[in-house]
Amino acid sequence: MLTAVIIEDMSDALDLLKKDIEAHHPEIEVIATAQSVVAAAKVLRKHQPDILFLDIMLGDGTGFDVLEIFPELRSKIIFVTASDEFAIRAFKFAAIDYVLKPYAHEDLGLAIARAKEQLQPNEERLRILKDTMATPEKKPDKISLHTLDQIIIVSLDDIVRCESDSNNTIFHLQDKRKIFVTKTLKYFSDMLKSYDFVRIHQSHLVNLQCITAYIKTDGGYLMLKNGENVPVSVRKKAEIIEILDRMHR
Repeated sequence: MLTAVIIEDMSDALDLLKKDIEAHHPEIEVIATAQSVVAAAKVLRKHQPDILFLDIMLGDGTGFDVLEIFPELRSKIIFVTASDEFAIRAFKFAAIDYVLKPYAHEDLGLAIARAKEQLQPNEERLRILKDTMATPEKKPDKISLHTLDQIIIVSLDDIVRCESDSNNTIFHLQDKRKIFVTKTLKYFSDMLKSYDFVRIHQSHLVNLQCITAYIKTDGGYLMLKNGENVPVSVRKKAEIIEILDRMHR
């Protein structure tokens, strides 16, 4: 039997989540609930649950405040957040799982299954999540990349390009390292398009800051700072030329 604590400031949402867990996940016992940072602190001083359902926005603070009070907390955390595009992007940058409110039973089941398997997010990934959520208009400094057996944190400026490999993505870094990530290129293209990354080809996403030249011959390709040449698709040529012209005005 696993134990769980729910921290959620909305009474209706808290009751619904508790009922859903009791109805669909009999292996989990909800041993306590709380609706604020203060109440959560009191509960977690008494209980160290196997799983902590943690809302991001609480009436007297945030879920991050709760985690700062208990830096040694060993509970598996399932973050719960409202459907906010900036919050979702922040979770993706930190490679931390979350459940969107309102959620489907399937989403909750998947989150619980992942929580059982995964290690706790470390302090740096939580900081990426917190900083990206706090300043949605600012370019994030770092991104967490989920490989088959670990999570690697890299600076956005160190990424030269991303390359599609079937349903996976290979990150090419300034120091010549390659990181194989088990998500599609489209996933990262959608994430990074606001931060000087552009999809130049079905198989290639490039950091604009790493382009040294656009060569129009041989079908058109980009020369990059790491010495690589990357093809530009026919339908992307006009867009790439326009972007580069704008950058050098």
